[in-house]
Amino acid sequence: MTRYAALLLLLTTSLLAQDWAKQKLEQSPRHREFVTVKHDGRSVEAYVAYPEVKGKAPVVLVIHEIFGLTDWAELAADEFAAAGYIAIAPDLLSGMGPNGGRTNSFDQSAAMEAIHNLKPDQINADLNAAADYALKLPAADGKLFVAGFCWGGGQSFRFATNRSDLAAALVFYGPPPDKDAMARIKAPVYGFYAGNDSRIDATIPQTKTDMQQLGKKYDPVVYEGAGHGFMRAGEAPDAKPADAKARDESWARAKKILAAE
Repeated sequence: MTRYAALLLLLTTSLLAQDWAKQKLEQSPRHREFVTVKHDGRSVEAYVAYPEVKGKAPVVLVIHEIFGLTDWAELAADEFAAAGYIAIAPDLLSGMGPNGGRTNSFDQSAAMEAIHNLKPDQINADLNAAADYALKLPAADGKLFVAGFCWGGGQSFRFATNRSDLAAALVFYGPPPDKDAMARIKAPVYGFYAGNDSRIDATIPQTKTDMQQLGKKYDPVVYEGAGHGFMRAGEAPDAKPADAKARDESWARAKKILAAE
């Protein structure tokens, strides 16, 4: 737990008190719902947000932080929907909590520990099942993207190593997989990193080298002055200017990437 305790110290907002995120969600005009995705004897609760568009829309698989499917994670999904995408955010702690609960049945430290203990095969199966569910929706056009934050950023990079039909992966301040796994990547990978995040930023140079040697597209951008978790922290009412700026610039970049791929 030591590395996750260190991560916690970097946070600038309380993760248990996300009333501001909940209030923004309540103001959303978009249709949002929880669905149950079943696979291999498991039931995964997933949050789905639909765009207000005339035609069919691409899908964005949203992978939450190490804190689970929080109010902000749901808000992130809704913001992808606002940009014109069907967003599905599976709660990877589904069935793992007290009395078979999900993220909202844990306290913060217990949620972090539970996610730390998740098995890679279960994570892969849950993510693939959620993606497949969304792609089969009548409103979906068959194109799939993935975006993940913090722990979920690392998982979005890893998802790209296991999903051949992926259009692009958006990795928000998450670690890379090993080079052997990178060899399986078919989609372009776009990185979003905080300038004040030496733990993650230290991985960028080698990732650049490895991806280049493998002939893979990897496009990282570092937002100077921002701290780890800036996509959430930059949206909070008490956001630091550098986090807010990084958040706004990253959303603009992400939307441009999604529209181009």
